[in-house]
Amino acid sequence: MSSESGRLAGKIALVTGASRGIGKAVARLFAQEGAELILVARTTGGLEELDDEIRAINGKTSLLVPLDLREFDAIDRLGAALYERYKRLDVLVGNAGDLGTLAPLGHIEPAEFQRVMDINLTANWRLIRSLDPLLRQSEAGRAIFCSSSVGRQPRPFWGTYSISKAALEMLVKIYSEEIKSTKVRANIIDPGRTRTGMRAKAYPGEDPQSLPTPEQIAEKFLPLALPDFDGNGQVIKAQ
Repeated sequence: MSSESGRLAGKIALVTGASRGIGKAVARLFAQEGAELILVARTTGGLEELDDEIRAINGKTSLLVPLDLREFDAIDRLGAALYERYKRLDVLVGNAGDLGTLAPLGHIEPAEFQRVMDINLTANWRLIRSLDPLLRQSEAGRAIFCSSSVGRQPRPFWGTYSISKAALEMLVKIYSEEIKSTKVRANIIDPGRTRTGMRAKAYPGEDPQSLPTPEQIAEKFLPLALPDFDGNGQVIKAQ
């Protein structure tokens, strides 16, 4: 499919955690569908490598944003810079996440608890705060955030991650209620078991070949990014 005829042709999409795993797969798929990409990740090398791949896919140069999402003021500056450059944003994919350490709640270091909350929850709130005005300038702004079943089902030793995802889901659902009368829609994807580095960290003895690839999961993101998808505040399981 050519970038001119893709389902995201003419759309501007921002993906966090874009340098690896699901974020990278989503960025590549969106590029195949013709989107102009804004790629956010901590690692400059990973972003540059992905930019090369995307140029090979659709001939477009992505906007690379090396950014630690805990730099909240930088998220505000990002929104202002994107307004100056594009005047709008069509798709936001809040994918970046931190697993933290799997341990009893009483054993988790306060600094680590705060880091996971900052990345999984607060950064996504700051992205909404900064980018909502740009999404409202789109003909059909779409925001997609990644969660997990452990945000709905308590699991021992997963406390920090689970709490952050439960709070993220409430954040997105509240946002979806606030934008009901606009053309913006916000939804949640639960990727499930996926062949990623985070999954390998959580389940080191698991055979990765038994898991779906990030590319397979990325296919589930595309419908939620399209203008004709009118779901709002939904939690959609990818598998």
